[in-house]
Amino acid sequence: MEDIRHGSDALFVMLGAIMVLAMHSGFAFLELGTVRQKNQVNALVKILVDFSVSTIAYFFIGYGIAYGVHFMSGAEVLAQKNGFELVKFFFLLTFAAAIPAIISGGIAERARFNPQLAATFLVVGFVYPFFEGIAWNGAFGIQDKILEATGATFHDFAGSIVVHAVGGWLGLMAVVHLGARRGRYSKDGGVSSHPPSSIPFLALGAWILTVGWFGFNVMSAQTLDKMSGLVAMNSLMAMVGGTLAATFFGKNDPGFVHNGPLAGLVAVCAGSDVMHPVGSLVVGGVAGWLFVFMFPLIQNRWKIDDVLGVWPLHGLCGAWGGIACGIFGAKALGGMGGVSLGAQLIGTALGIGIAVVGGLIIYQFLKRLVGLRLDAEQEFEGADLSIHKIGATPDREPSW
Repeated sequence: MEDIRHGSDALFVMLGAIMVLAMHSGFAFLELGTVRQKNQVNALVKILVDFSVSTIAYFFIGYGIAYGVHFMSGAEVLAQKNGFELVKFFFLLTFAAAIPAIISGGIAERARFNPQLAATFLVVGFVYPFFEGIAWNGAFGIQDKILEATGATFHDFAGSIVVHAVGGWLGLMAVVHLGARRGRYSKDGGVSSHPPSSIPFLALGAWILTVGWFGFNVMSAQTLDKMSGLVAMNSLMAMVGGTLAATFFGKNDPGFVHNGPLAGLVAVCAGSDVMHPVGSLVVGGVAGWLFVFMFPLIQNRWKIDDVLGVWPLHGLCGAWGGIACGIFGAKALGGMGGVSLGAQLIGTALGIGIAVVGGLIIYQFLKRLVGLRLDAEQEFEGADLSIHKIGATPDREPSW
């Protein structure tokens, strides 16, 4: 029976890992459809290579920082419990690799390829697992201190803060250090429109992410006996709330409509295991409105050239989700209880603070050392020229 349970848990987590791995194609198509046509190949290459670099960084460094587990033992040891620790790594890796995928959407169309890969390694190897270990493994005794101060630990079931807020605020630091795309803003205060190249590709990316998100949230239980249908229902209701709010407040704009479900799903991650479905509907609706309100504000008034809106979508909606868990997870509002608004505020602020400080250090260091953005010719042609050389031979140009 023990072997069957271990095998079932390993299969459960592996299926979740595959679903979240598939979400990375959603990130790719969402960026592909949003950027201009000349940058589409760049977007596809970045997501795949970022994932590979993330795997190396997380395997050799990040997972050990977060959980104190290293993989230098023999294969016999690693295969214990049907290799559960290995598929758990695979599952959590797909979360870690979402951070550079989020950042990629913000810095699209003007970031150099190799410096961003270096940033990916540093973020996934050091910054992300530092907060992941605090939130999900009780590292450094910080959760104990939050419990002592507020009566509850910081609760983030599936990563509204750990993954999305951290990724969104890191993305903001990257965007600020890069600056806007050339020609995006004029000296007289005008804004040049850079419309999406393909709404169908954007929609495809949003749908892939939406479907995969049920693995992202539900399989965060990590063992079969802890799986809860409440998480699935709350994810569904938040997705619907985000979609309807974005449709209404975004006046049927397809870009807003297809980002609406993502905003709702980002926000519900933290409390999807403790909130009532009606509470999740409200949380998702607020997130959909928040994205519609903030995206044009930062683009047109604040002149922050965040191409896919990763800061409002992940950074702000993720922060809202962390706080909302402490509100709608309370028994007074139909939740399961066991959460504290104070603990959620502390944990949310801590995650954002670590992301901001880590992002400032990494991007400032790389900017001074090697530079972050393309030169004028490369940006005009639409991508890092080093990517265009992939697959080229002396007598044959790449197919694209």
